[in-house]
Amino acid sequence: MNKIYILLGTNLGDRFHQLEQARALLASQVGIITQASSIYQTAAWGVEDQPAFLNQVVLINSKFQAAECLELTQGIEKQLGRIRKKKWGERVIDIDLLYFNDDIINIPNLRIPHPFIAERRFTLEPLAEIAPEYVHPVYKKNNVYLLDNCRDELPVKKISNDEPY
Repeated sequence: MNKIYILLGTNLGDRFHQLEQARALLASQVGIITQASSIYQTAAWGVEDQPAFLNQVVLINSKFQAAECLELTQGIEKQLGRIRKKKWGERVIDIDLLYFNDDIINIPNLRIPHPFIAERRFTLEPLAEIAPEYVHPVYKKNNVYLLDNCRDELPVKKISNDEPY
């Protein structure tokens, strides 16, 4: 089984419902969700003139390889109504593969670990919550260290710790 850390994000529509639907589709199409972080509200990153995001990290055990997971997660984004208009723009759902086992993958359309993990507090807060000691395979530092040294100053607020996993 492959262990995959995935970041979910949404800033359009019923954001809690979007996250719930994304988790359900991930569980039915990609693999078993074994952990889920609290839900965090975060200011938009990159393009800041848009609604705040809800973000959550989940850990999935999957039989699929990384490229297959990317294809499946992009399919889920489409199922939930994601339309790619502009980079870092508002969206119904965003599903990013953060880590895939301890692999380092650099192929067209897929880089793992996700290249912006260390630069984004909205990723590191929920990631450090469920995988504090996981060591980034490139930086050789754990997620808590990366969070403590993150220069991103955009606010990230835990709004829910209700998770059924």
